[in-house]
Amino acid sequence: MKYGLNKNNWLSRAALGFAAVFAALGGTAAASTVGEVNIYSYRQEFLIRPFLDRFTKETGIHVNVVFAKKGILQRLKQEGRNTPADVVLTAGFSRLQALKDAGLLQRVDLATLNANVPARYRDPQGYWTGLTLRSRIIVYSKDRVAPGAIRRYEDLADPKWKGKICVRTGSHAYNRALVASIIAANGEAAAEQWARGLVANFARKPQGNDRAQAKAVYEGVCDIAVMNTYYFGKMKFNKKNPEQRAWAASLKILFPNQDGRGAHVNASGAGVVKYAKNRDNAVRLLEFLSDSHAQELYASRNYEYPVKAGVGWSDEVKSWGLFKADDLALVRIFELGPAAQRLIDRVGWR
Repeated sequence: MKYGLNKNNWLSRAALGFAAVFAALGGTAAASTVGEVNIYSYRQEFLIRPFLDRFTKETGIHVNVVFAKKGILQRLKQEGRNTPADVVLTAGFSRLQALKDAGLLQRVDLATLNANVPARYRDPQGYWTGLTLRSRIIVYSKDRVAPGAIRRYEDLADPKWKGKICVRTGSHAYNRALVASIIAANGEAAAEQWARGLVANFARKPQGNDRAQAKAVYEGVCDIAVMNTYYFGKMKFNKKNPEQRAWAASLKILFPNQDGRGAHVNASGAGVVKYAKNRDNAVRLLEFLSDSHAQELYASRNYEYPVKAGVGWSDEVKSWGLFKADDLALVRIFELGPAAQRLIDRVGWR
């Protein structure tokens, strides 16, 4: 199932949709229905449906999905014990931590998850787990920036890049997490000095998503941008908007800080809803998503990196090269998020 986001009551209609499925199978929204699991997802269904279908094929458990760009936390609060949702899938771990802090997830302590997902990509108490990784990289114009001219995130504050950098708003979760990682590495004072230098080098007011920054480099608005790795793959193979292929072709990818802490990484992930009616099926889904076959498929569909060690990368992702990732725990990034946001506000990264 998929519902539009034009009205504020989209999740109410989603709940009714789940209830209709339950009724068709002889159950109710308030009672467990054998053989299914219900997902509220921040990830678009076409990205996740192939491995969900594989899960159904292997287990016989039917999967219902409702996609949302926002609003899941608020809706789960409203629904309380009556929620039809069993699992939440997110495109960023910070939303999972927010759900945990709101008391909307339940603890899942599984040997399978602990073995498949490194501890730094899991909640220490077991309320959520990362599933795929992406790096926050620097991209630059092939024609206007020499290879090696930038090596670290810190180099973006160099005055020689004044008027040369494009980036989305600082308060976006991707950039807030990046700033949090720089606070962790260098301290808050140094991170603020860096952020002020970065803002001074902006070619324009922050705007748009990561792909908009790539477009700006292609069009000559700026020479350098910051984006997540998977957007590069999405642009390079975009059939719906073929002009984005040219944007990707104009860029070189740089994984920063390879001589030090490594490139910052973020994660998509999942958690089991506190009042899940189909808890056992939800747990089986998390185990499945963390295991090798689903990890390979999950990551390759969206040009991401598997969170499980030893799982092969897609050919496109491999073509970007090996890199050293910052091993900072995701939960530490979340803890530093408020300090990062205050810093972002102080330096005027709006």
